[in-house]
Amino acid sequence: MKKFMDTYNVSRETFERLKTYEASLHEWQKKFNLVSNASLEDAWNRHFLDSAQLFKYIPDTARNVVDFGSGAGFPGMVLAIMAAEKTPYLNFFLVESIAKKTLYLNEVKNLTGINNVKIINDRIENIKIPSVDVITSRAMCSLKDLLFYASKFSSKKTLCIFPKGKKYKEEIAEAQKSWTFTYEAVPSKQSDEGAILLITEIKKLKGVK
Repeated sequence: MKKFMDTYNVSRETFERLKTYEASLHEWQKKFNLVSNASLEDAWNRHFLDSAQLFKYIPDTARNVVDFGSGAGFPGMVLAIMAAEKTPYLNFFLVESIAKKTLYLNEVKNLTGINNVKIINDRIENIKIPSVDVITSRAMCSLKDLLFYASKFSSKKTLCIFPKGKKYKEEIAEAQKSWTFTYEAVPSKQSDEGAILLITEIKKLKGVK
């Protein structure tokens, strides 16, 4: 917990919201399988710090952030809680198709008292959100599939922020067989082998179905 405060310089109010979030995660995990039990034991590092490191990559000009496959809220809910203090003009849309997980996300929203986030219980292909500035997603699917979903919401200015594990180079190579995109791979602070992929200008290769 102290590492979070020292690293991200959040207010006491924001930190208390995150502590409330973490406590609820332990409580709800008893009823629903929200995260792996192994990762729950080190939730601050495995989930909260891992999500928070993405915040600095959100452009100052962004107004709408969409999080695909939000699950238990990582990274979308953590980013929304941080934004409530630091960039209150940002609106977050957390998309999750599993009803019990959206039930939990709404509980976190209510417990923390933030009003900059909307929970959407639907499949990505069914939703309509205009003017998407930033897309995030963590541990949902391969980069190739993420680009397929993201392409439907992306303009030239849309930034995708995708944390990936040690096989991120292989995922990039596989995705490049179907898509062209500009990217930067930034080392993850929480994983010695992982990276945060910052992606723009997504286009499907000609002739690829």
